[in-house]
Amino acid sequence: MRITLLLILSFLTLISCDQNIVKTQSVAFSDAQWSLLEAPVFKIEPIDTVNTYDMFLNMRNNHNYAYSNLYLIAEMKFPQGKIVTDTLEYRMATPQGQFLGTGYSDVYENKLWYKEGVRFRESGTYLLTLRHAMRKNGSVDGIAQLDGVLDIGYSIEKQVQHGNN
Repeated sequence: MRITLLLILSFLTLISCDQNIVKTQSVAFSDAQWSLLEAPVFKIEPIDTVNTYDMFLNMRNNHNYAYSNLYLIAEMKFPQGKIVTDTLEYRMATPQGQFLGTGYSDVYENKLWYKEGVRFRESGTYLLTLRHAMRKNGSVDGIAQLDGVLDIGYSIEKQVQHGNN
């Protein structure tokens, strides 16, 4: 009985999350390695210019990912030419070495906050470029091949209103 209830609750949670997703796209890395020279570019056609959305970065990794954090450079180029660059840091594991995110055996999925309350006010194509900015402690040079990264991408979701607090 408990297993059936747990499966039903998990299914309902999964369905409710998927209903909010407006757009999603990702790129897979061969051999689960993200090269420092590889910077995926995602073309985003705006949904509308009125509603507000939340943006997330999605990463899947395996046990070969050897770090407790993730540094990314995210660059959003607007249709009219404006560019916004963000340096982002995400915690990927606990101090005990347990990966965060949801996972099954060797693959962990991470939904990372990128931007909250986004409105696509300009018509045209937006470009989102993602680069990893990982380096070993004490080193100036970036890690040439970031092992354990299966794919990286983004998702745009309808902003959920949580009532008045």
